[in-house]
Amino acid sequence: MLENVALIGGSSHPTLNKQISEILGIPLTDTLVTRFSDGEIRVQINESVREKRVFVIQSLCHPANDNIMEALLLVDAAKRASAKEVTLVIPYYAYARQDRKDQPRVPISAKVLANLIESVGTDRIIAVDLHAEQIQGFFNIPVEHITAIPLFAEYLQNQNIEDLVIVSPDAGGAKRASKLAKKLGAEIAIIYKMRPRPNAVEVFDVIGNVEGKNCVIIDDIVDTAGTLVAAAEMLLSKGAKSVRACITHGVLSGPAVERINNSKLTELVITDSIPTGNKEIKIKKVLPIAPIIAEVIRRVVEGRPLSILFE
Repeated sequence: MLENVALIGGSSHPTLNKQISEILGIPLTDTLVTRFSDGEIRVQINESVREKRVFVIQSLCHPANDNIMEALLLVDAAKRASAKEVTLVIPYYAYARQDRKDQPRVPISAKVLANLIESVGTDRIIAVDLHAEQIQGFFNIPVEHITAIPLFAEYLQNQNIEDLVIVSPDAGGAKRASKLAKKLGAEIAIIYKMRPRPNAVEVFDVIGNVEGKNCVIIDDIVDTAGTLVAAAEMLLSKGAKSVRACITHGVLSGPAVERINNSKLTELVITDSIPTGNKEIKIKKVLPIAPIIAEVIRRVVEGRPLSILFE
């Protein structure tokens, strides 16, 4: 059934595109992404995709606005080329942290982006660890929501870590922490915090027993690493034996690298949903996300359920 599938890779993450292509045994469709002299993005699909099931792969990481626009243009180009169906595969969904009105006169940016994606005729979304699961409800098209929890669970099991406690850095992530803890047969703890201003975190307390435990913080995004480092310090001050972190999307902007390298974290485990480039983090371990994405694409095409992958 894969013979009627076309893979189109955006320019944000060529390595991931290639890995997915190799796993599925489907060559990437020849696509040209260039710029006009004024900086505007121009795309062209150089092969026929007529009546094909097209999967456009584009991580909406930095530079987010350019990568978003490129993804929209690629979807539009495929639709206008008479593709049977176009699925946008989004390893990292930008603007997801603005998923509600938490202050007066602010936008719901995650919904704005969802509207844009639908406006170009996207038929389906495949996304990895959205910041909030409710973002799926911003779309009026099917959303296949992938989680990296099975990757983290397998990795941690292979480490044979004793006295393990899975920690959510805030109340909102408790469900994610609970899923990982259940897979590992571990306990759970939750850190309560207040964010007085963007990218500034004040940690107050931890709910749960972490004394003498090896803690693993589970989260969807590490950006400037302020929350992560503060959480690690809090846990160690409460008597934790060690603190690791398993975080799906390594945004790692601004002072993140310096903060992590100067922290007391034992290990930072991320996926390659975002290319890390030359960011030298001494304790970093990167898990490949391509096998999960490729299997989801295969199951979507073959009409098989996805839930078994994440149970």
